[in-house]
Amino acid sequence: MDISGILLVVLFAFLAEYIDSSLGMGYGTTLTPVLLVMGFPVSDVVPAVLLSELITGFFSAFLFHKAKIVQFDFQRDEEMVKKYGKLLYFPKSQDAQIVFVLSFCSIIGCIFSIMISLHLPKLYLQLTIGMIVLSMGIYILFKKNTTTPFSWPKILTLGSIAAFNKGISGGGYGPLMTAGQILCGANSKNSIAITSFAEGFTCFIGLITYFSLGKSISWNLAQFLLIGAVLSVPIAVYTIKKIEIKKFTTLVGLATLVLGLYTVLKAVL
Repeated sequence: MDISGILLVVLFAFLAEYIDSSLGMGYGTTLTPVLLVMGFPVSDVVPAVLLSELITGFFSAFLFHKAKIVQFDFQRDEEMVKKYGKLLYFPKSQDAQIVFVLSFCSIIGCIFSIMISLHLPKLYLQLTIGMIVLSMGIYILFKKNTTTPFSWPKILTLGSIAAFNKGISGGGYGPLMTAGQILCGANSKNSIAITSFAEGFTCFIGLITYFSLGKSISWNLAQFLLIGAVLSVPIAVYTIKKIEIKKFTTLVGLATLVLGLYTVLKAVL
């Protein structure tokens, strides 16, 4: 890449990650097609996007925890130990519990999706995911002033579907995960931090699977994605800390609706 190409990659990564870390969605969904239009092959784009999201996912989760937006207490829940035995591990805080469960879902969903990605008709997958995300956005906007009871079965289903889509396309995880958590009864700000943490783990599993299949990372692209994406994370965390919760839920609903519509249109056009 020449200097103008490098600056564009850094800028696009910065903007995409700012949106992703602020609203819990949009990095892979928006950045992947932009990089493809710029001429990068898909074999370079998806692993590079996964690597940059791995780093920024864990980094943003750390900053969310430090800013006390979310509570990631991964100490073993002693009540669970008394009930089921010392060999069982389950974290204390609900935020950490959700991350733990979603990460487990990621192992299954992401590996399975990558293994069959060469044979799956992506048009129908993208159309289905787009319709689901679009419906979530509409539902959040209609139900933004109501309280939804928290549901673990919904979280399990959500995590598996989102991880599957992540392994197929490199994107689409955030809209499903963030909006889905809200629909499962989670706080909208907490859902952003949890999505960042779980997405980092999902990307780690995805990269390991790619490496096991003989793939490699294009560092010529990945290093500049990392620079732009990492620089945006502290700004995004500060933005979330300052915004009022009801307004934030509305923003998440609107962003989910727009990304769902974008995914549907991209699939059919």
